This record gives sequence, structure tokens and C-alpha cells, in this order.
Amino acid sequence: MFKLTYLLISIFLFIGCSKQTVQTERHLDKVPPITEHMVVVPPEPSSLDMREWLLPKKNSRVRGAPITHVMLHFTNNALRAPQDPYNIEEVYSLFEEYEVSAHYMIDRDGEIYLLVPEERAAFHAGKGHLLNYQDYESGLNDYSIGIELLAIGTKEEMLSIMPAEIYDSISPSDIGYTDAQYASLKELLDDILHRNPLIKSDREHIIGHDEYAPVRKSDPGDLFDWSRIGY
Repeated sequence: MFKLTYLLISIFLFIGCSKQTVQTERHLDKVPPITEHMVVVPPEPSSLDMREWLLPKKNSRVRGAPITHVMLHFTNNALRAPQDPYNIEEVYSLFEEYEVSAHYMIDRDGEIYLLVPEERAAFHAGKGHLLNYQDYESGLNDYSIGIELLAIGTKEEMLSIMPAEIYDSISPSDIGYTDAQYASLKELLDDILHRNPLIKSDREHIIGHDEYAPVRKSDPGDLFDWSRIGY
């Protein structure tokens, strides 16, 4: 029973949010209908310096809608390894294990990883809705680019997915976000918006997972400073 409980909590922790399994991110989202007027033009590749570390194709699908949003997340391996929560290979293996994904991941030193090409829909948003985009309900994967930052939220945000004693064992330096991450994220967002003109540079189009699915998601959380990236 303990091993089963530990496994379930690990799943919740990896996607940075609570109260649903990672199947929500992939299997239960609504694919928007493709109509004749909906022309999906693949964006030109980024020229930024980044590490290409593509996930298996089963972790994404052909995109079915134009890109209009960017969604920010946090992820970590703190439940399994609280003293080493940002081992990049272990975090990558969790994406593979649970068949979820994001387009980009930014590590604590600000290095950017390309995990899924932008022309494909990554499994990062899952079920949710946006007030001004009712047609996107539970289908935001197809309309968005997902960015994961290696980070850990507040104790209150994390208690639903890990015991207090594990959170308390995490080094304070591993909580929240780094200067290098903010700098790289700002650079990456500028690049994404330049290549994807349908994404407006405002908080209606650059959103957190907790805004799309507030009941079950907590990332990027209260420790994320939106002003550091100009919002």
C-alpha cells in the first residue's frame, strides 16, 4: 500500500499540480475540430542556443489548431529525490514514463531544452478552460506552447502532493526560481512571440497552468514573479 501511494503522489508531483493523474494531460483533453479556414502554419525554427533533447513522438501529436497561447509550468523530482530534485535525466525520464510533455524546459542554470517541436501539440495543458476562449475548453494543448521550469512552489502549494516532512527536507535554495531561469525565459518568450504572431504579449495569452486549471493545478505558483519577464 505504501508503494502504491508513493507512486501516485510521484505522478502528481511530476506534473507540478494536484488532484488529477497525468492522464488528464494527454488522454482526456478535447481535440479541437479542424475546419477549412483553420490553416496551421508551422512556425520557423528558433535560432536560440538550446539543447535539443526530443521526447518520443508518442508524447505529442500533430497540432490541430493555430498557436495563440503560451503556458508556464514548474516540474521537479522532489518527491523521489528531495536532496537532488533537479537531476535533468531523472526529470526527463519522468516525461517518458508518464507520456506527458512540454515544448521547452529550462533548468536552474538557465539552459533551455527543446523537448517537442512547436509544430506538434505537447501534452501539458489537459482539462481546463479560459474565460475568454470558451472554444478552447480542454483543448489548449493544440493552441499553446508549453514551457516547464525546474522549480518547487510554496509549502502550501506542494502539501497536496507531498508530505510536509519531505518539503521541509528540501534545501531553501531549491525553492522558487533562479535569476538565470527568468533571463532565459524572457529570451525564449521574446523568440516565441516573434515567430508566432498570433500570440499577443500580454497576460491573456501568456498564462500559468494554475489559471487554466485552478482546481487541480498550482504552477507556476506564488513564487513566480511575472514582473521579471515583463508582465
